[in-house]
Amino acid sequence: MAITRRVLLQSGAALAAAPVLPLAAGRPLVARASAQAAAAPAWRHGLSLFGKVKYPDGFPHFDYVNPQAPKAGAVRQTGAGGTFDSFNVVVSGVKGVIPSGMGLIYESLTTPALDEVATEYGLLAEAVRYPEDYSSVTYRLRAAARWHDGQPVTPEDVVWSLAVFKKHHPQYAAYYRHVVKAEKTGEREVTFTFDGPGNRELPQIVGQLLVLPKHWWEGTDASGNKRDISATTLEPPLGSAAYRIKSFVAGRTVTFERVKDHWGAALNVNVGRNNFDEIRYEYFRDPTVALEAFKADQIDWRSENSAKNWATAYDFPAVKDKRVVLEEFPNRSSGIMQAFVMNIRRPQFSDARVRRAMNFAFDFEEMNRQIFYNQYQRISSYFHGTELASSGLPQGKELEILETVRAEVPPEVFTKPYVNPVGGNAQAVRDNLREALKLLKEAGFEVRDRKLVDAKSGAPFTVELLADDPSMERVMLFYKPSLERLGIAVSVRTIDPTQYENRLRTWDFDVIAASWPQSLSPGNEQREYWGSQAADTPGSRNLIGIKDPAIDKLIERVIFTRDRDDLVAATRALDRVLLHHYYVVPQWTYPYQRTARWDRFGRPETMPRYGLAAFPTIWWYDAGKAARIGK
Repeated sequence: MAITRRVLLQSGAALAAAPVLPLAAGRPLVARASAQAAAAPAWRHGLSLFGKVKYPDGFPHFDYVNPQAPKAGAVRQTGAGGTFDSFNVVVSGVKGVIPSGMGLIYESLTTPALDEVATEYGLLAEAVRYPEDYSSVTYRLRAAARWHDGQPVTPEDVVWSLAVFKKHHPQYAAYYRHVVKAEKTGEREVTFTFDGPGNRELPQIVGQLLVLPKHWWEGTDASGNKRDISATTLEPPLGSAAYRIKSFVAGRTVTFERVKDHWGAALNVNVGRNNFDEIRYEYFRDPTVALEAFKADQIDWRSENSAKNWATAYDFPAVKDKRVVLEEFPNRSSGIMQAFVMNIRRPQFSDARVRRAMNFAFDFEEMNRQIFYNQYQRISSYFHGTELASSGLPQGKELEILETVRAEVPPEVFTKPYVNPVGGNAQAVRDNLREALKLLKEAGFEVRDRKLVDAKSGAPFTVELLADDPSMERVMLFYKPSLERLGIAVSVRTIDPTQYENRLRTWDFDVIAASWPQSLSPGNEQREYWGSQAADTPGSRNLIGIKDPAIDKLIERVIFTRDRDDLVAATRALDRVLLHHYYVVPQWTYPYQRTARWDRFGRPETMPRYGLAAFPTIWWYDAGKAARIGK
């Protein structure tokens, strides 16, 4: 369960769309109506993949918010990606780069609770129901839901939004592949029909759909030109959420302002949230400049992803006199695979022995010591940091699942636990490089004149390490000499984010650094990550290019699990097979979110267990603190 936001609410009647059937002979109308009502699924105010929801119907607010938080002030943050050139979220998977914060102007049918796992409550929708076999789901929209132009949010908006996302956005197309029909089935009701029963996640992930205004996108702009949902645009779009775009400078900055008469401000799921009058994102192409902007008090809040910066860059006066606060927030909500990713569409990476050799050439321990200040731990699972990660040898239910694909997966899956090579000293490095050369020779390569070449054709083995962030360039430059010791011709290239994104969409790369965040309840998004169909879909997250029938089967096994124990076993089985194909060279992770902030803000005493810092969502501007630190 991953991709967007996550689901719902309340009771009521909804038989308006039920078919009119002839009465059975001798059966009273009242009795038949009572039987129909008894058979209909109950309306729910919330959904959880793990059983009961925490909050009862009509709850006043989430426990982790301050319902009296003041609505005031502004916050300045650094935008992700270095630039932006479009506000159209629908085509962001294939065209254009959208700015941070676009989720501030749109709403989904549901919204997650940050103190529960895989649990959601109604936002645009007030209620949800689905049959016991999970073959469909019906949402009932709130009567008060409005777009910023005052028009109501309608079932037609929901149906249209699903259609355009599936048509134009590869990730959504994969995520909602099993949703075969969406239709209006009542005045404020939308029913989604699935292509089969048993996918317990589908009713909930449909609630994550961002709903867009059909009437606005099918209208004309200020110049009289018809809008095009399939094209990039810098026209600020119409939304329904707590913020709208106030101003922007293309590629440099975008400011969102709070909508003072937002229709949903008093909803229980919104109480204590959306507290800033303005949220501003500033863009910097150079991360060093972004850091200096923070030090100069041009940025209020910073999430730091550089171990070197965290260890050395925060010793300026404002930190020492407590005007800037450094704080780490534990990550309890997700796992991750971050890695050097080999594009197996390229012939030099088609052999698993070559890919494994690439891992033997990576001396993580020395890199961690030299440039990461020993802050990181090595990743050893596609679900690292969660109970879903495989370890040891398969047993129990996991082994039963793997037996169904035994003939289609590497035999080592059953006999050898996956482990990363360990370096850190000269002898270990020599042994690892020796093993790498052995694997390369078995794969048909040999060293001639100190160059690794194809033994048959004589063609040199070349690799381009591609990045869009100078901070990753230093990591790749550290990796480069080890690969060169194997005779590989290595180039390191850093390009701008837009060019980088375009190259990824067309699979035009050898090796990149990438990551796949994982929720505590994986599901349909796994098709987008590792599924065969996604391998040929431009813009998908199957960056590796995996086309493997056994992996496809295991993905489906994850999606159609029956309970939590089954999900854990199926996910571990998938994890183990992915690892033993050696598709990636795992990198590192840190179990906390590092943050730095100018001390102008307040936050609830009880922070959400699964929300990391949850900034700026549940924080607020503290005028007293701001006055003490000035500016």
